[in-house]
Amino acid sequence: MAKRVVIVVCDSLRQDLVRADIAPVLAALRLDGCAFHAFRSVFPSTTRTSSASMATGCLPATHGLLGNTMALDEGDGLVCRSVGDPDFRTRMRRATGGTLRVPTLAQRLAPHGGSIVMSNVSPGAAYVQDPDGWGHVYHRAGSFAPGLRPEPADRHLAIAIGADGDAAMTRRFCGEILRDRRPALAVLWLSEPDHTGHGEPLGSPAHRAAIGSADARVGDVLDAVAALEREGDDVLLVACSDHGMETTRRTIDATERLVAAGLKEGPDSSDVVVAPNGTAAVIYAAPDAADRAPALRRFLEQEDWVGGVYEGDALATIGLPVGGNVLMAVTTATDAAANAFGVAGHADIVRDPESARSYDGFGQHGGLGTNEQNPFLVVRGGGFARRRATDHPCSLIDIAPTVLRHLGLAADGMDGTALPLEPPDKDGDARCIASR
Repeated sequence: MAKRVVIVVCDSLRQDLVRADIAPVLAALRLDGCAFHAFRSVFPSTTRTSSASMATGCLPATHGLLGNTMALDEGDGLVCRSVGDPDFRTRMRRATGGTLRVPTLAQRLAPHGGSIVMSNVSPGAAYVQDPDGWGHVYHRAGSFAPGLRPEPADRHLAIAIGADGDAAMTRRFCGEILRDRRPALAVLWLSEPDHTGHGEPLGSPAHRAAIGSADARVGDVLDAVAALEREGDDVLLVACSDHGMETTRRTIDATERLVAAGLKEGPDSSDVVVAPNGTAAVIYAAPDAADRAPALRRFLEQEDWVGGVYEGDALATIGLPVGGNVLMAVTTATDAAANAFGVAGHADIVRDPESARSYDGFGQHGGLGTNEQNPFLVVRGGGFARRRATDHPCSLIDIAPTVLRHLGLAADGMDGTALPLEPPDKDGDARCIASR
C-alpha cells in the first residue's frame, strides 16, 4: 500500500460560497470529510505568497516571498518587481543570492517519491511551488522537469487561463499524473474562480459559473482518487483555497499620495518604494530613508483608505520580517456591505502602476479583510476523522507539515504544525461538531 497526497486548490474561493446550490461537490465533501472552519490565509493574502507558504509550511518572514510584488535591489536601488513574471525567480536569485530561503515540499520529497505540480494561475505563483527545480512543474508559461530542464513541446501544459484551461489541465492531471505517474505529492492549482472573480462582480452569474467549474474539477479529482484507493493506495486528499476575495470599492494611488506629501522623492525613486498587493501594500525604504517612518506612519493613519499600519515589531504579528528594507505594511479599509449580488465585503485596493486594469466593482484580495481571510479547507483520508467539522485554528502553513506526516517524513524547520487527525471536542482547544 502506497501513501500519497493529492492537493487541489480552488483559487480565491471564499468559504461562505462553498454552498450546495453553487458548489455541490465541495459542499458534500465538506460534510463527508474533516472541514476546518477556522482556516486562514497568510499576509499578504495573495496567490504568490500563499503558494510559497503552502509549499514551505512557513510564513513570509521565513520563506522570503513577501507579496505579489516585491522591492528588489538589482544594483541601482530598490525597484518594485512583479512576482508573477516568468523571470522573477531569476531576478530574485541575482538580487538576493537565492529564491525561497527554506526547503519546499518538492525539495523534501525529491528522494521520497517526488512531486508534480500542475498550475493554471500566474507563472510566479506556479513556480514558487518549486523554484529550484526539485520536481516537475507544469504551467502554460513553461513546464519544467527536475533541474529546471524544460519539458519537450509534447509534454508542455499548453492551455489557456480560465475554466476551459482548468478542465483540460484536470483531465491530464487525473490521467497522466494520478493514474500513470503516481508521485508522492500531486498538486492541482485551478485558476477559477479567481480568474473570473477579478473581472466580474462576486456572486454574479459569471462568478457562480466559475465556482461551479472549479467544483466540477474537484469532482473529477475525487473520482481519480477513488480509483487509487480501490487499488489499495492510502491517499490524503486536501481540497482548499488560498484566500478569499472582497469587492473592490475604489483604487488608491499610494505612490502618488506619498510623493504629494513629500515622503517619497518621485514616482520612480528608490528611496521609498510601495509594493502594491491588492488590498494591502508593503512599503520598503532605502537605509538613508528609514528615518521617515514616523512621518509616514502619521500620514497613513490619517488616510481614509488605510485600515491598519504595521511597523517594527508589529510586522512579526502579520508574518513579515522585522528589519531590512521592509519599513511597514498597510492594509486597506474594509466594510461588511453586500454588493448587488448579495455577497458581503468591500475594500479599497492599492493601484499597481504596472497594470492599467481596473478592479473596481470586482473581486480583489491581499489584506486582512474578513472575507479574503476566509478560505476553505477540507481533508479526507490519511487517518482524518470523517464527517467532522472543527474550529481548530489553522492556516496555509499547516498544510505542508500535514503532508509530511502522512508520508512519514519530518517537518523540521516549519512554522506550521500538522493538522489534528481527531479534532478536539468542545472541552478541548477548539469546538468540534458532527456534520449533519
